[in-house]
Amino acid sequence: MARLPSAERRRQLTEAAIRAMARDGVPRTTTRSIAAEAGVSLSVFHYCFDSKQELVESVITTITEHYVTVVKDAIRPRATLEETIRAGFQAYWDHVRAHPDEHMLTYELTQYALRRPGFEHLARRQHELYAETYADLIDQLRRTMGVRLRVPVPVLARYLAAMTDGLTLNYLVLGDEAAWNDILDTVTAHVAGLVHEP
Repeated sequence: MARLPSAERRRQLTEAAIRAMARDGVPRTTTRSIAAEAGVSLSVFHYCFDSKQELVESVITTITEHYVTVVKDAIRPRATLEETIRAGFQAYWDHVRAHPDEHMLTYELTQYALRRPGFEHLARRQHELYAETYADLIDQLRRTMGVRLRVPVPVLARYLAAMTDGLTLNYLVLGDEAAWNDILDTVTAHVAGLVHEP
């Protein structure tokens, strides 16, 4: 087994944990099964992570990074503000459709953390991370397009986090892809209405 830098090994184990948890569920996923998924010894896992809490936090952060990367690229300035915002939502929606199990895992992680004594802070951190992520995306839009908001950034960021969280769960439950174009158009128009163009 090749020696990898610690950060790279943690990343490898985190991605293995995401695959295992999405397949088997959070409660049934063990450190042993994650190590097997990653093709490393159990001792390597314990060298990289001090606790399951630390692993769960890494999983939450990494899943968020997966879709934030594509959204950040998508919200480069377009011809209009609405086109730019719509492109960001479309990129997120495309990620949900391509990786439904990963998005379903985020809800399971929230419930797991809330129900497990000592893990509650991870659910709180998960939703704080969503709001922070949207705040970063809003700041990117403000820098690149010079827009001004009608509401404070933290308010809009939490609103967007709650809205996309609800829309994602709605899709995972109902599976109604046909409705999504109209939904995204509606959301785009609403969000654009909260912004002053330069």
